[in-house]
Amino acid sequence: MPDRGSNPTTKHPRRVLVTGGAGFIGSHLCDQLLAEGRSVVVVDNLSTGRRSNLPATHEDLSFIESDVREAILGPLTHETFDEIYHLAAAVGVKLVIDDPISAIDTNVELTSAVLRFAARAGPRQSPAPVLIASSSEVYGKSTKTPFHEDDDSVYGSTTITRWSYACSKAIDEFLALAYHRQRAVPAVVTRFFNTVGPRQLGEYGMVLPRFVAAALDDAPLTVHGDGTQIRCFCDVRDVVEVLPRLLRAPACHGRVFNVGSDTPISILDLANRVKLVLKSKSSVKMVPYAADYPVGFEDLLRRVPSLDRLRDAVGFEPRFSLDQTIVDLAESINRRDVSALQSSAHTAVSKGNTR
Repeated sequence: MPDRGSNPTTKHPRRVLVTGGAGFIGSHLCDQLLAEGRSVVVVDNLSTGRRSNLPATHEDLSFIESDVREAILGPLTHETFDEIYHLAAAVGVKLVIDDPISAIDTNVELTSAVLRFAARAGPRQSPAPVLIASSSEVYGKSTKTPFHEDDDSVYGSTTITRWSYACSKAIDEFLALAYHRQRAVPAVVTRFFNTVGPRQLGEYGMVLPRFVAAALDDAPLTVHGDGTQIRCFCDVRDVVEVLPRLLRAPACHGRVFNVGSDTPISILDLANRVKLVLKSKSSVKMVPYAADYPVGFEDLLRRVPSLDRLRDAVGFEPRFSLDQTIVDLAESINRRDVSALQSSAHTAVSKGNTR
């Protein structure tokens, strides 16, 4: 019998490529793959990821700090992989609004490059199974809920920057499904719905880490609009556990899957939940979208996925409660703050020693 996580033909650990592997979701996926005994190669330019999200040293982990396109045309040109997980992307509505050109280029061009690579990156230049990370943004501003994978997408005007992200991720999906049909690439598309948990940053508009960070400081929790927007939050550790199972199931190739939780909560209730769980003295501050977003910004009132297809395919059920995720995210933020203070102290001492 081959070793756990080994390639049955070579008896060596299965080689896995993870783009964006130093990011929030990517680093948790790497933890999962390393625990399975996989040999993992991470490519990340650290524009939004952090090297500290990954083990400092691990015999089965290789890290390449690079743009994905440069890595594919450079050090990885002749490499082969048993699995590819493409998670490198522009993240967060705020980042997309601030720099739409970079966001569109990143999402479309990187996915196209990864799929071309996957078409020849398997053993003996065969196609390698590839998972393309997409987003619930693809549904646009459709009012039909819950969202099913085959529902129509409804986008706003091209003058509203927000929808450029949805369109770019939709193109990623079209590309993945086309490579599956035309080039026999075993491709799976996953649409993430509000993935949350330890290591997540609030800098790019992610709501839960912003709430948790504010609550830890007893600072006001800022809620945009009237707070009645409905979302479903799923712990990143539940999300990454299901990704390899989807990619390794031939029946899932050439298909799209919603991945997340289907338990709804309003943003205002989320703010109050964070305060309660963390025993925070924070207030909740209601602000209009215009305070932080451009004129004409459009938000969705309700975003709830159907998980029927995911459950039928791999029997998915989230394990982590929202309360547990809030507690673990708070611990993660506290550790990061302590680490930052230690780093600042070390820098100060080092500078003092050079005088």
